[in-house]
Amino acid sequence: MKYVLKSSAPTRQPFDLSRELNAQQLAVVEADPGEILVLAGAGTGKTRTLTYRVARLVAGGCQPERILLCTFTNRAAREMVGRVESLLGVEMRRCSAGTFHHVGNRILRRYGAAIGLSPDFGILDPEDARTLLGAVVAEFGLQTLTARRFPQPKVLANLISLAANTRKPLLQVVEEHGLRLLDQAVMVEEVAVRFAERKRQMNVCDFDDLLLHWLRLLEDPRLAEVAALVRSAYDHVLVDEYQDVSAIQGALVDAMAKEHGSLVCVGDDAQSIYGFRGADFAQIAEFRARHPGARLYPLTINYRSTPEVLALANRSIARNVKQYPKELVAVKKSGPKPAVIPLRDVFQQAEFIAQRVLELHHEYDLPLSRMAVLYRNHSHSLELQVELTRRQIPYTVRSGLRFFEQAHIKDVVAYLRARQNPQDSLSWIRLLRLWPGVGAQTAEQLAVLLAKETAAGTASSAQVLAEQAGQARGRARPALERLAELWALLENPDLRSPGAMIREVVARHYGEYTERNFPNAAARKDDLEHLAGYAERYDGANEFLSELALVQGMSAENVLGAEEPDDMLVLSTVHQAKGLEWPICFVLWLAEGRFPMATSVRDPADLEEERRLFYVAATRAADELYCCYPVIEETRDGPSHIMRPSRFLVEIDHNPAVFERWQIEEAPATG
Repeated sequence: MKYVLKSSAPTRQPFDLSRELNAQQLAVVEADPGEILVLAGAGTGKTRTLTYRVARLVAGGCQPERILLCTFTNRAAREMVGRVESLLGVEMRRCSAGTFHHVGNRILRRYGAAIGLSPDFGILDPEDARTLLGAVVAEFGLQTLTARRFPQPKVLANLISLAANTRKPLLQVVEEHGLRLLDQAVMVEEVAVRFAERKRQMNVCDFDDLLLHWLRLLEDPRLAEVAALVRSAYDHVLVDEYQDVSAIQGALVDAMAKEHGSLVCVGDDAQSIYGFRGADFAQIAEFRARHPGARLYPLTINYRSTPEVLALANRSIARNVKQYPKELVAVKKSGPKPAVIPLRDVFQQAEFIAQRVLELHHEYDLPLSRMAVLYRNHSHSLELQVELTRRQIPYTVRSGLRFFEQAHIKDVVAYLRARQNPQDSLSWIRLLRLWPGVGAQTAEQLAVLLAKETAAGTASSAQVLAEQAGQARGRARPALERLAELWALLENPDLRSPGAMIREVVARHYGEYTERNFPNAAARKDDLEHLAGYAERYDGANEFLSELALVQGMSAENVLGAEEPDDMLVLSTVHQAKGLEWPICFVLWLAEGRFPMATSVRDPADLEEERRLFYVAATRAADELYCCYPVIEETRDGPSHIMRPSRFLVEIDHNPAVFERWQIEEAPATG
C-alpha cells in the first residue's frame, strides 16, 4: 500500500504581493530562480523583501526543508521564518535557517563522518576554546621559552580565527595583525597546529571549525560524492547581510549554490564596514565576476529618512570608486537640512550636544531614547560622558562599558592612584597582577608591604619594589625590576602632569601588555592616548583622580531615582549602530584624522570603508542629523593645533546645498 504525504505548501497565495510590496521589492520576490544580487540600500525594506521571497518559494510548492537561509543572527532567521509562517499558515521548522555556524553544525552532524567527525561532536564556545588554547600553550612551556611573554590565549584565538575567516595563512595574518608577535610567529603556528590536533582528539569543534569542516566537505576532491549530497539537500540558497560575509562564508555560499544555481544574496555594498573583523568586501563587490550571468536588483526607495538626510548621504557615498552606483529616494516628507557644527574644542562639543539634547527633550517632548550620539571610536565619547553625567542626563552605551569602566582604563588609572596614595592596596593589587610571575598571593603581600613601608616613611615605593625584585624568583624577578624602574620615574617630582604619567605607563609597560593580552590592542591604546590628552587639562594627578572619582560616583548612583531610568540617551560607535535608527542623530569628531582615522587615508580601500562608515552614520538619522567637530585640539606637547573638518564633509558637492552650517555663540555669564 502506498501512502502519499501531501505538500504542506498552500495551494494558493493568501496574500496580495502587489499590495504588500513596492515595485522594486516585488521584482525581487517574483524573479525567476537564478543567481541574483539584491542591492538593498539603508531603510529600503530588505528584510521584508527577503521574507516574502521565501514565502513565495514555499507558496509555489517548494518544501521548507529544501530552502537554505543564512542570516547573521539566529534571531533574524527566527523572525523571518516566523513571518513566513504567519503569512502562509505553514510549519517552517524544517527550513534550514540561521547563522552560518548554525547551518554548518546541522550539516556536519549529518555528513561530518566523512572527515572523521562523529555525529555527537561537541562545540566549544569562545571561552572554552580559549581555555583549551591556554592548555596547549602551557604544554609547550611557552611562558618561559622567550624573554618576553608569549601572547595570551585570547590574542592567539583572535589570530587563528582571522586566518580561518580570511582564508589566509596564519603566518600572513600574524604579519599583518600580530603587532609585536613576529619574533614568535613560528611558535604561534605550531601552537595552532597542536590546538587543531587536540580538538580532533577530543571530538570537538570551535565556531570556526564549523565553517572550515563544512567547506572541506564541499571542496575536497576526495569527497565529491559527499559534496553532491550536501548540495542536493537544497534547491534554493538565500543570504542576508551579504556585504558582511567573510571570505570563507562567501566560499560556502558559492559552493552550496554551484549545482542548482538558485542563489539570492541581499546586501548593500555601501554598508560594508566590518573589514577589521574579517568581512570581505570583495564578496559583494566582485559578485558578478564570480557569477557572470547574475542579475542585479536595486532597492532604493527609503522609508526611514527625510530627503535632506538622504541628499547628504547620497552625495557622500558617491565619492567612492569601487561600488554599485545608486541613489536612495525618500518616501518621507521634507525636514530640516543636516547641520554641520564646528565647536571650539571637545569640551564645547560635549556642552553643545548635552544642551541640544535637553532642548529637544523638554521643548519638543522627545524621549531621550529617540536620540543617539554616534562616534568612530569609543574614546571619542569621553568628554561627552563626563558632561552628560554632570548634567544628570541618563544615557546608555551600546558600544560597551562606559569609558572609565573599561578594564584597560582602570588598569592604567590604578598606577596613578597607587602613585598618589601608596596605601591604596586595591590599586597596587590590580597593577601588580598585570606583571608576569606575580600571582594573587604575591600581589596581596606586596601591597601590604608597600603600604606599611611608605606609611612609615622608611622607603619609597620604588625602593620597596627594587628590594623585593632582588628576592623574587622566576619571571617575577625581571618583572619587578622593570616595575621598580618605572616607579622611580613616576616618583620623579618633575613628572607632574597626569597625562605624562599615563603615557609613561603605556610606553614602558602597558602598551606591550595590551598587544599580548587584547585582540583589539590598537583601539585600547587609542583610548589610553585619549585618556592622557583628557588628563592634561588638570594641573596634577590628585585633581584628575578626584574629578574621575566624582564622575564615576555620579554615574553609579541613579540621579533620577532608585532604579535605572527607562528613557536614556543612546551613545554608540557607528559599527554598533548599524541596522538601527533614531529620529535624531549626532555624529561626533567629524575631523580629519579622527573620522576618517589617520591610518586609513594611506590606503584607498581603507578610506572607502571609512566613507561607508560615515554613510552608515548619516543614514541612521530619520529626521535630524547633526555633524560636529572640534576646531582646536590640545596636543601632548603643549601647543594647540587647528583641526580640519573631515573630508567627508568638505568633499560633498554643495550645489545645491545639502547642509547648513551653524555658528556657536556662548551666552555671557550671568551673576
